[in-house]
Amino acid sequence: MSKYAQKVNRGVRKRRAFPLRPYCKIPISVLETLTMKTRCTWPGNDPLMIAYHDKEWGVPLHDDRKIFEFMVLDAFQAGLSWSTILKRREGFRKAFDNFDYDKIAKYDVKKIEKLLKDEGIIRNRLKVTATVTNAIQFKKVQKEFGTFDKYIWQFVNGKPINNKCKSIKDIKASSKESDAMSKDLKKRGFKFVGTTICYAFMQAAGMVNDHTTDCFRHKGVKKPRL
Repeated sequence: MSKYAQKVNRGVRKRRAFPLRPYCKIPISVLETLTMKTRCTWPGNDPLMIAYHDKEWGVPLHDDRKIFEFMVLDAFQAGLSWSTILKRREGFRKAFDNFDYDKIAKYDVKKIEKLLKDEGIIRNRLKVTATVTNAIQFKKVQKEFGTFDKYIWQFVNGKPINNKCKSIKDIKASSKESDAMSKDLKKRGFKFVGTTICYAFMQAAGMVNDHTTDCFRHKGVKKPRL
């Protein structure tokens, strides 16, 4: 064997001296983090915000109970960050009977005072009482239209508005659709339904797709990620 061949052979043996890593399964959630998929920038590095962005935000919503949940959470968000609300989401769920509008519509003064002492939610009297008022009005809309879903989706003609925002700077705070929704909801007696709150609800409920065009959810938002 030539000196060159001997040198190459020794190099191969050295490389083989390092043991191969055994095959192991990595959870999909970890793999997604490792591959660093391009997302909208607003979730930052917050795991809770990322999970919400990837699995819920912008997915078309048609279940009345879930619609009411987002209406409640968006109303409580007024003046606060969405991360603040998400961190208390389970607290809200427990305090407001899993967002059961039938039960909430029957809340009395005693129940409201109890809620105002609950540290698991945002203890704002106006927002708490507005939730009860909105539950009552929610049921009235259901009676008129059959479902609240049928009523609320009429503001976008029954299908999501697919915006093409290149960056977070392009995302609007309101639209003519949210203006119309706000005006009609106020006329029906709903509280905390300004056009900005309505637009935030539209984004959450998938009535408008505001994922930026470079976000991996922009095209796949029609289906929730499981």
